Amino acid sequence: MSGDNPKERLQGNRLRFERSPYLLKHASNPVDWYPWCDEAFEKALSEDKPIFLSIGYFSCHWCTVMEKESFEDPEVAKLMNETFVNIKVDREERPDIDDLYMRVCQLMTGSGGWPLTIIMTPDKKPFFAATYIPRETRSGMVGMLDLIPRVQQLWKDRRGELIHEGEEMLSILKKLAKTEKGDSLSEEDVEAAYEQLISSFDEEFGGFGVAPKFPSADKLMFLLRYWKVHRSKAALIMVEKTLTKMRAGGIFDQVGYGFHRYSTDQMWMVPHFEKMLYDQAMLATTYTEAYLATGKSIFGRTAQQVLDYAMECLLSREGGFYSSEDADSEGEEGKFYVWSDEQFKAALGDKLWEDGRRLLLDGAGVLHTGSETLKVLHLSKIPDDSESEQPSWQMYEEVRRLLYAARATRPRPARDEKILTDWNGLMLAALSKAAWAFGEEGKKYLLQAKRTADFLMGRVIKTKEVGGVREFNGLYHGFKDGEPFVDGFLDDYAFLAWGLLELYQVTFDVKYLKTSLEVARFAYRFWDPDGGGFCRGAKNDVQYGLKDAQDGSVPSGNAVMVLVLTLLSRITGDTSFEEKVKDIEKAFSKQLRSYPSAYTFLLLSTVLLRRGFHEIVIVGKAGSKDVEELLATVRSKFLPNKVVLLRDVSFSTPPVDSISSYTSSYNELSGNATVYVCSNFACSQPTNSTETLSKMLED
Repeated sequence: MSGDNPKERLQGNRLRFERSPYLLKHASNPVDWYPWCDEAFEKALSEDKPIFLSIGYFSCHWCTVMEKESFEDPEVAKLMNETFVNIKVDREERPDIDDLYMRVCQLMTGSGGWPLTIIMTPDKKPFFAATYIPRETRSGMVGMLDLIPRVQQLWKDRRGELIHEGEEMLSILKKLAKTEKGDSLSEEDVEAAYEQLISSFDEEFGGFGVAPKFPSADKLMFLLRYWKVHRSKAALIMVEKTLTKMRAGGIFDQVGYGFHRYSTDQMWMVPHFEKMLYDQAMLATTYTEAYLATGKSIFGRTAQQVLDYAMECLLSREGGFYSSEDADSEGEEGKFYVWSDEQFKAALGDKLWEDGRRLLLDGAGVLHTGSETLKVLHLSKIPDDSESEQPSWQMYEEVRRLLYAARATRPRPARDEKILTDWNGLMLAALSKAAWAFGEEGKKYLLQAKRTADFLMGRVIKTKEVGGVREFNGLYHGFKDGEPFVDGFLDDYAFLAWGLLELYQVTFDVKYLKTSLEVARFAYRFWDPDGGGFCRGAKNDVQYGLKDAQDGSVPSGNAVMVLVLTLLSRITGDTSFEEKVKDIEKAFSKQLRSYPSAYTFLLLSTVLLRRGFHEIVIVGKAGSKDVEELLATVRSKFLPNKVVLLRDVSFSTPPVDSISSYTSSYNELSGNATVYVCSNFACSQPTNSTETLSKMLED
């Protein structure tokens, strides 16, 4: 970090030495920003100043608004520099800090969001929390110009009260970190979550609740599994309605593909325009599963379009995926994505103007910016090549290509080029599931999945030398500018282990399975030996051992670890993994029962996963015709509750035997590829027949 050299100060604040794109955006602010570092807290202590902590992320629209209104304003900056030591944090780079102080904000105010604003003592005791704060007081919101002098006066006259409030807040957080053990999860918990989803389901437009409306991939994945287990038509209807309405709506980029973060309205028409990698990953997974469950081409097509967007726009040269694209361009939210009637017509010309208007402008979401009316494109009807009265996909592609070319002349939203281990783990799972589901069309996703996995294994895994051998020694949270950064958190371990498990079941390359095992076992360092469950960070980080299993914008690390440990238990035969799963269930069951539908990924990874579970072992030569025919039979079905292993007899000692010792007794029958299927701890007779295999899996 730099010191206080005046010449250096003229060039910008200390954030100019950081690698985070979000922090670098603020490097030229007149605010004397520090990153999260000891130097900042030491300065606050020596100068007897409180800390002003601002947390946001690169593609956050209101973060940009607050920066332009306040952090770029000389008057506000002068007050901030005189009153505080100011710290900027990228919530994606430091999810541990964000998680802690978001909990503080929710406890203090009853809500949260970004930008997140915390004011605290030099020893990190928070006494004020807010989200966006305007420059001037308006509409009942105190502005920065009024807030800062008030805090300054309180720090001078009533410091003891502020310190006491901060101590009370930390005490509450520590109490919340302790979970009270309950019993294991059951079918009753699944039913309770299902009933809550039914009660909040929007029957007209799909999704849950009214507005703003989020994609909620975890809830849709839960419903697909509920349908699979219970054959509930209502569950499948909720999934199909939601996925169809989202694909038709403005939340989906109809020109360049990919999903925006959420819809500001009930009808999925007008989105908040940022595009996040984790949304692409989770939604691609959900649409792929819906395609396997229903056979409907719209779901398969959408999954591929989402992945194609990510591979075109978020893929790094190294093979990892960048974090996001901004909501704003040219200083306005959504400007890159919206169209005036004149722009739309000019892009299509007279020949396709009417077809394009009927397809994408009729019923489109409307934005009013000054005197101009702009539209968010929306499919009036889902194209269908088999019906003459419907617009065809060929027509859609003709229109889309012309609009894409016209839009390419606009300044594109900025991109956050951090590569995060956890979000890349989700993307790895999505690519692997697509490779599994789409046959020939899925080969490009398989190639990319292998490239991404090899990048992650080479660049974010730590190793140490033991007896001349390099051994796994943990994960980094991310990678940028040729270097990894920040020690990994629970989500990094859980999501990467999941992605590698999915990739193994497509490639049957044991290196991915071995690495998944190493990653999962190393995650035990986050285990809470008293209350059970995994903490989000290690014992010595800022989160004070906080843990949860609730769904958020991504599944919780605990819920994904449950999935990973269950799959590893069935692959390896090591029952200690499932003992850990039972402990996690007991750690969070009381919390879950207060609002079950907030824990759908945990439920789909426990109760629903156990119902009718299949261990499928294929014995034969990898790549041979008879092995591929057996695999094609398995791939043709929606089987979320399964593991698939290949015992490759091309080797004298098949590699999988070193991990799954029980497979060593499985051999080919009559010299042909053979499949062994065990369900609910009972094994069927081995078979060479694809028809028999299909019946086993259906039964």
